[in-house]
Amino acid sequence: MPRTIFAFTLLTLAFSGLHAPVWGQVVPGTGTRLTQVGDDFEDENWTFTLNLPKASSNLDRTDRQPAGFSSNQKWFESMYRGTPDIVKRVPTPPGGLVGSKGAMALRTVQSGVPGQLSYKFQQDDLLANMTSIGFLPVNRSPSIVVRLYLPPFEQWEKRTGSHFGVRSDCVTIINKPSTVGRLFRSASSSRKTENYWPGFFIQFNSKHDSQVKEDSAMILIRSGSRGEDLQGPMIREPGWWTLGMSFTPDGQVHYYGKPGVGNLTAADHLKSTFPYGYTAMQVNTFFFNVVNQDDSRSWSTEFVVDDVAIYALQ
Repeated sequence: MPRTIFAFTLLTLAFSGLHAPVWGQVVPGTGTRLTQVGDDFEDENWTFTLNLPKASSNLDRTDRQPAGFSSNQKWFESMYRGTPDIVKRVPTPPGGLVGSKGAMALRTVQSGVPGQLSYKFQQDDLLANMTSIGFLPVNRSPSIVVRLYLPPFEQWEKRTGSHFGVRSDCVTIINKPSTVGRLFRSASSSRKTENYWPGFFIQFNSKHDSQVKEDSAMILIRSGSRGEDLQGPMIREPGWWTLGMSFTPDGQVHYYGKPGVGNLTAADHLKSTFPYGYTAMQVNTFFFNVVNQDDSRSWSTEFVVDDVAIYALQ
């Protein structure tokens, strides 16, 4: 569904450390939809194959291949954290996109090392398969749009903290100080690529374990220039939200969001940052985080996504 909503005005402001001009925002959904990536989940035969035990390289350096995958090859298990225990097509929840009959539900219970319990918050990931188009350089102003359904608060895992993430895998170049032996740094440095993962987290404020009187949720934006999470809109009523990220040629990340399933506009802009102080060069993929208490009993909140799309210019 190509659109041409541009907020592209070239700014004359200089940004410290950048040799390129600073660009204005690009509303997520601008340009051409790259249909090889993303999903509308309308295929009634859509399935996901779990290849258990799942990966947990982030905890024990074990990827346990082969990875899980969807029947249309558009989604696959992260070899870093492992895939959610439930990845399935479900009927579109009420209030979704007109005409949509299917969406994807994500939920997990064993999010740590298989067969072990950490009794800590752990995460599982589901990655979009972008191998058919390769990475997207930021000079194409790529953007990601996701419709996300938040269930009634009484159905959430009863804890305060992050429950779900919509994130991207970006690459930058940093200067890494050289070392002499094990103890000393030299005055020189070398340039190396660095991956980082900007995006959104959905935080729940639970009346069961905090001082608040009523349940609520909040959008957290990762991140500010120091790596800190930034507060976004409060969510008093669950239901559908539309979230989007765009990446401009100056390496900046722009975050958008609003209730409902309507197309994003310039009025839905939330933040624009250089996360961690990094300047993005390319977007490798995007993915969903599912977070829960890894105690074998606490199922994560079930979130549903629909009409997941990526766009680019040129």
